[in-house]
Amino acid sequence: MNAEPATCNVQRWLSIVGIGEDGVEGLSAVARRLITSAELVVGGARHLELAGDLIRGRRLAWPSPMSDAFSEVKRHRGRAVAVLASGDPFHFGVGKQLTEFVPAEEIVCLPQPSAFSLAAARMGWSLQDVAPVTLHGRALQGIIRHLQPGARILVLSWDDTTPAKLAKLLDAHRMGQSRITVLEAMGGPRERIRRARAANFDIEEIIPLNTIAIEVIAEPEAAIIALASGLDDALFENDGQLTKREIRAVTLSSLEPRHGELLWDVGLGAGSIAIEWLLRHPSLGAIGVEARNDRADRAARNAAALGVPELRIVQGRAPEALAGLARPDAVFVGGGMMDEGVFEAVWAALKPGGRLVANAVSLETEARLADYFQRFGGDLARLQVARADKVGTMFGWRPSMPVTQWRVRKP
Repeated sequence: MNAEPATCNVQRWLSIVGIGEDGVEGLSAVARRLITSAELVVGGARHLELAGDLIRGRRLAWPSPMSDAFSEVKRHRGRAVAVLASGDPFHFGVGKQLTEFVPAEEIVCLPQPSAFSLAAARMGWSLQDVAPVTLHGRALQGIIRHLQPGARILVLSWDDTTPAKLAKLLDAHRMGQSRITVLEAMGGPRERIRRARAANFDIEEIIPLNTIAIEVIAEPEAAIIALASGLDDALFENDGQLTKREIRAVTLSSLEPRHGELLWDVGLGAGSIAIEWLLRHPSLGAIGVEARNDRADRAARNAAALGVPELRIVQGRAPEALAGLARPDAVFVGGGMMDEGVFEAVWAALKPGGRLVANAVSLETEARLADYFQRFGGDLARLQVARADKVGTMFGWRPSMPVTQWRVRKP
């Protein structure tokens, strides 16, 4: 096997330097030299102020959005550029965005302890036992999926209002006894650590640069998002257009979610399939396509309530609404399989090796799935659930309508 060509002669022109609240005192001699020798120094206003005594070149504070400054960094390729970042630039930091247009071989990175590392050290927690979450520029509801009894969570705040908002959210979810620790300006002269219960959170005048540690304590009545597929139907607001719990669990199993994959949920309805797909792993993505405005809005509310506000919803009718969407690794068709051109469109877009799963209740749709099964192969199964129900003074089994499921893998 041939080895990859050596890259040791590539100039590392871009320096990414982690800087903490202790400023230049916490920087190594090498980090100081990289900042001093840079023609262009990019960072937040606070970072530029912390390193102010070292900067000799041009200063550029991050604009909004940050990506507007990337073209300036690109223009300096081959010349000395230093980017200042908080703590570890590759842990929820700017490092990821920079490596999208600068090869790693052209970068030298000197990280400092991340906010997560500092907070874990202050709390006496092992990092491998906590859930690290960032709410910096992200929806508050993103933390909901992590609210498990006994969980320890470290949260990067968006600003000084985040701790109180989290306390209110915890209390609303019947987790008001959860312990919240607000760690402010860690590593610098302004460092401060304060604690309160979510139900009576009274910490005021919080420094915007803060990290939050949460020890989740759930009441018996708390609505916990289970870690398995097939969440309780009652968790989903719906108008009856809902894949029921047992069928949903089988459907998720048939879709076989894998790291980093994208799902198309065509005929989104209440959004339960796409939402549970996203809950399986934070690397997963999902696009839901729904023709009706009221159902699209309802699915968005369900996604936020269950902690996956990143669900992308496209309102429109398939197949027209599918045009221009990123190609999926898996497709679920819960509605619309009878519409002209839907199957052909999703099959053409599906990546090789991707999975398509379609559920049918009506005889007409079932017949169409049987035809596709004959032509494309895969598996065809009949699913039915019966629930105990009152029959006079006793109980008997009341069967629900059977569901025909076709699953197939694209060659």
